[in-house]
Amino acid sequence: MLKAVLLSSSSFSFPFSRCNKFSSLPRTSPYHLFTQFPSLSWPFSSVFPRPIHAGKAFAMAERTTTSTSHSHKYTNRLAAEHSPYLLQHAHNPVDWYPWSEEAFAEARKRDVPIFLSIGYSTCHWCHVMEVESFENEEVAKLLNDWFVSIKVDREERPDVDKVYMTYVQALYGGGGWPLSVFLSPDLKPLMGGTYFPPEDKYGRPGFKTILRKVKDAWDNKRDMLVKSGAFAIEQLSEALSASAGSNQLPDGLPQNALCLCAEQLSKSYDSRFGGFGSAPKFPRPVEIQLMLYHSKKLEESGKPEGAKESVKMVFFSLQCMARGGIHDHIGGGFHRYSVDECWHVPHFEKMLYDQGQLANVYLDSFNITRDVFYSFISRDILDYLRRDMIGPEGGIFSAEDADSADFEGANRKKEGAFYIWTSKEIDDILGEHAGLFNEHYYVKPSGNCDLARMSDPHNEFKGKNVLIERNDSSALASKLGMPIQEYLHILGECKKKLFDVRSRRPRPHLDDKVIVSWNGLAISSFARASKILKGEQQSTDFNFPVVGCNPNEYMEVAEKAANFIRRHLYNEQTHRLQHSFRNGPSKAPGFLDDYAFLISGLLDLYECGGSTDWLVWASELQDMQDELFLDREGGAYFNTPGEDPSVLLRVKEDHDGAEPSGNSVSAINLVRLASMVSGTNSDHYRQNAEHLLAVFETRLKDMAMAVPLMCCAADMLLVPSRKQIVLVGHKSSVEFENMLAAAHASYDPNKTVIHIDPTNTVEIEFWEANNSKVATMARNNFAADKVMALVCQNFTCSPPVSSPKSLENMVSKNSPSVV
Repeated sequence: MLKAVLLSSSSFSFPFSRCNKFSSLPRTSPYHLFTQFPSLSWPFSSVFPRPIHAGKAFAMAERTTTSTSHSHKYTNRLAAEHSPYLLQHAHNPVDWYPWSEEAFAEARKRDVPIFLSIGYSTCHWCHVMEVESFENEEVAKLLNDWFVSIKVDREERPDVDKVYMTYVQALYGGGGWPLSVFLSPDLKPLMGGTYFPPEDKYGRPGFKTILRKVKDAWDNKRDMLVKSGAFAIEQLSEALSASAGSNQLPDGLPQNALCLCAEQLSKSYDSRFGGFGSAPKFPRPVEIQLMLYHSKKLEESGKPEGAKESVKMVFFSLQCMARGGIHDHIGGGFHRYSVDECWHVPHFEKMLYDQGQLANVYLDSFNITRDVFYSFISRDILDYLRRDMIGPEGGIFSAEDADSADFEGANRKKEGAFYIWTSKEIDDILGEHAGLFNEHYYVKPSGNCDLARMSDPHNEFKGKNVLIERNDSSALASKLGMPIQEYLHILGECKKKLFDVRSRRPRPHLDDKVIVSWNGLAISSFARASKILKGEQQSTDFNFPVVGCNPNEYMEVAEKAANFIRRHLYNEQTHRLQHSFRNGPSKAPGFLDDYAFLISGLLDLYECGGSTDWLVWASELQDMQDELFLDREGGAYFNTPGEDPSVLLRVKEDHDGAEPSGNSVSAINLVRLASMVSGTNSDHYRQNAEHLLAVFETRLKDMAMAVPLMCCAADMLLVPSRKQIVLVGHKSSVEFENMLAAAHASYDPNKTVIHIDPTNTVEIEFWEANNSKVATMARNNFAADKVMALVCQNFTCSPPVSSPKSLENMVSKNSPSVV
């Protein structure tokens, strides 16, 4: 059965579980468990997701706040760890181990199964299970007597998480966090699930019953259990390490996959509230990227009406998200997802990977429309990161929790407490402008979480308001007889007052890990913003929480973050990355996503005006990525180096979910690198990219919607000639900055920006070694008093121009039409 499930695709991923793949369990309807052993007659039948009473769930979810000065009754091995998530469990009565040989040896010595619990520090349902079960002394005694208990931070060890999440998804059809899996001492999975309530209810066994049943099965049916676990890993390993039948893609497949993905997404489009799919709604920026890219291709092929339809869906979705409660109107940035279809009531955690990707798609939309609505939202996100999520040395932190205390000194934490308001609070704070603000953000004395059945089905937020914009600002300003700029200025002042009050509330927990992959996503958006936002009119007014800084400041943030990684998480001798940093580098090595996402960010750093040092580092990282992860015979990249014997699976990931897959990003990186260098190096990059994509031929052909970014990558590879924009001149000049902004002033994912100062010895030597044509072009077109630009495509270069406007006109041909 397992084999039949897995071999339905070239690489593992389930479209029906895409909402859960990178999220904690939905707030109002958690999955519980899937209690069935393969090949084993279990004492109770398999069960399926069913909501527990949300009121009770939230009472359980109100976590006890911990004072650092408190004298703890229990302290376990996790107290010596650096991960915020592991430290949250350091004083449970459960005798937790971190993922380590010490734990495995203890299980072998005692001849007992392992209970593996995987989560992350800002995961709401992980907190629920901690309060209900892991702080419970009766449960702890069962775990300590019968199991070796291991706690893993999925953000610190995504390789371990991938193995057991894949197992649970494959066998039971869904997954999420917390992930709860029982293992043999040799780490083979025996059974698993997600959140387990502590007591039996709704005809299903609770966690204590599960523990007793697993203990009984281990004692009496061990051989069957162990064989089933070994079989599961064997089948998963076979299915998840697919090889390409050819090193080339079939003719027409990239174009067909792109069209199929756009068609599938269009069918799931919500024309009323925007977005693709139904509640719970996740932003999934890779879907937006696909639709924008498809629109561009339609425009280029002479189909403007189709192009308009694609971007219309994108723009409406981005507007609905920005106006919804999933967007933090007071402090900036976006929450993880919306529990309802109208983007109103969110799951309140904030993740770095969302911020980086969303900033980029809003930047792309600004590039197409020149509508400052989109540039404001990109600034809103980036300004939130600058203010709240960056360490003193420039590393960008990973997440903020959904839960916080209602007030200083409260014993319990509640979801959303930091972000929600009563109408009385707003009236008291805003005074004469409260009416304007309340109408704009749909604030009501009874609370406003009433827009959809799923918004607040059990009245958790009764009397509370999650801010949402439901009316057009211009219409509301006109109704008040007020100029729109004055209206927006008042709104900004109101938000600043609320921000100041909110800042005095107890803050949600900050997970201050610096994760390389997520920093790569943010580096890309900061670097691109530094040039794209120069397209805003100089007279543009900014209102809180947007700062309105010079876009060049965003480039400084990007470079500082990249330097932090190079200084703390990169070994200059071995050219290897470590995965994350908190009070020092983590023990975990860099994974595929770390290399791929960072390389992408470094390429953006260079193309947006950075030094060739970033290109050199990107190429070094690409070489090391090939050495550690590339299947040279079978094609594509594994997710891990394969050097840790405790990690039982090496996966060739393809699913573009909340984060893009490492293989999709790698394919695009290879295409970009191939366009910068020449000769055998360029050919090598292109060949690796095509071989990679050939591995996922079946997925591209049959389930394109699961791999939207890979669809874009396949089309990019097959573009006959990628556009190159070459800027030549002194880089310290204002003219150079203006020309660079012009080079980035239109949406075109199939362009490469190269800039070179022929008087800079290091730069000219780099290009002589890697692409002598660029070096020659620079020497032949250098002018001491101006910056020259050439646009090259199809082996032909335009006459050089020195005016930003002329360059902008040249590169903006065939951009998508504005709706």
